[in-house]
Amino acid sequence: MDVVVVGGGPAGRALARACAARGLGTTVVDPNPERPWRATYAAWADQLPADAPIAVSVSRSRAVTTVEHVIARGYAVLDNERLRRLPDDVRVVAGRVVGWSAGEVALAGGRVLTGLVVDATGAAGGRAAQTAVGVVVPAERAAPFVGADEALIMDWRKPPAATTTDPTFLYAIPVSADEVLLEETSLARRPGLPLDELRRRLHARLAAHGIPVPDGEERVRIALDGRARNGAFGAAAGSIHPATGYSVAAALRRAPVAAAAIADGRPVARSAAERVVRGLRLKGLAALLAMRPDDVPEFFNHFFHLPDNLQRAYLDGDGDLRGTVLAMLRLFGSADWRMRAGLAFPVQSAKTSGTPG
Repeated sequence: MDVVVVGGGPAGRALARACAARGLGTTVVDPNPERPWRATYAAWADQLPADAPIAVSVSRSRAVTTVEHVIARGYAVLDNERLRRLPDDVRVVAGRVVGWSAGEVALAGGRVLTGLVVDATGAAGGRAAQTAVGVVVPAERAAPFVGADEALIMDWRKPPAATTTDPTFLYAIPVSADEVLLEETSLARRPGLPLDELRRRLHARLAAHGIPVPDGEERVRIALDGRARNGAFGAAAGSIHPATGYSVAAALRRAPVAAAAIADGRPVARSAAERVVRGLRLKGLAALLAMRPDDVPEFFNHFFHLPDNLQRAYLDGDGDLRGTVLAMLRLFGSADWRMRAGLAFPVQSAKTSGTPG
């Protein structure tokens, strides 16, 4: 084999497909390759490559901060079954990795695979996390929260029940033609807000509108400040956006670039600009973690008042250093003096240390 991708998640499989398209002999190592993916993967539609497997998309988005913002930007939910699919010439090996080097992978039981090894095992380390609990309801029952042909990216209005002051928002997106995912989300907390608290808030929102709680739920935990590992790909390389938790669209966009590097004998590495942008985003995460709970909706109100190109630069521009800096400077300049002080000199607040978790 030319390439051994360790990790069979969305990023690992995207890289494997791209490597196979380059004619590289490719193996994916996945401890449980038949296990279904129960997470919902979504992104701004224009972040996705043209061949991304989209299950459902909407033409507009909305956010509620201290006021309502209509966002002229489509949103898409990915089709997990097609996202999992691999070409026939990609070999999938079920096994538990017990060690690897640049040129070989050792599996439990003694089997050894050789080839250029790429770590796509996901984020590791860090303490800050995004957590969420969601349920899928019929679209007509979700009407109090989200309309037809739209996605509710975040609604910071307080839920009817809460036992902590941590800010959370409702995320509501269609997952099929007649179903909607309603998810109570803690954007960032160190450590992550417990799922019991998120579940309590979500159920209270549903009860306020007479919506029965359906069976089953989606549970989310995304490490936001994990260590970026050299030679890795996807979340393992630090591609999770600390301000949003998104990473799959970036992996889909970047997979052909990484495969081209492998085919040319170059290392799979993030550019200097990408590393600096990630550092700036982590500083933004630190400011968000230190923010007073009631200031968080106002912060996002300022963000959604930024010009569209600066919003996109901060959300999408993994290597756009100039755009990221301009967005951060404009956001800083639009805030009042108290918020500016918090952005410039973030310090640990009760939100990260004084509540259960």
